[in-house]
Amino acid sequence: MTTTIDSTAFNRGTDPILQFITVDQAREIVEFRGDAELRQRIDHLAELANEGELTAEERAEYEGYVHANKFVAIFQAKARRLLSNSVS
Repeated sequence: MTTTIDSTAFNRGTDPILQFITVDQAREIVEFRGDAELRQRIDHLAELANEGELTAEERAEYEGYVHANKFVAIFQAKARRLLSNSVS
């Protein structure tokens, strides 16, 4: 079951945090990729998931990474917006 959220409410609840982010920090957030070991682990779990071979523990771990990646992607998008607004 997929849960949808109201993006206006989400943005209203999360945009105020941007006031604490400097332009330099925003650049670092945009460039963040995680360490190589973490990326390898996620790739490995993704392969197992695609093959239908995840254990319950691995599935929970993988889902945690998926949620974290979504959060990071949203935060990076907000940092990009902050950077584009700071150039204007």
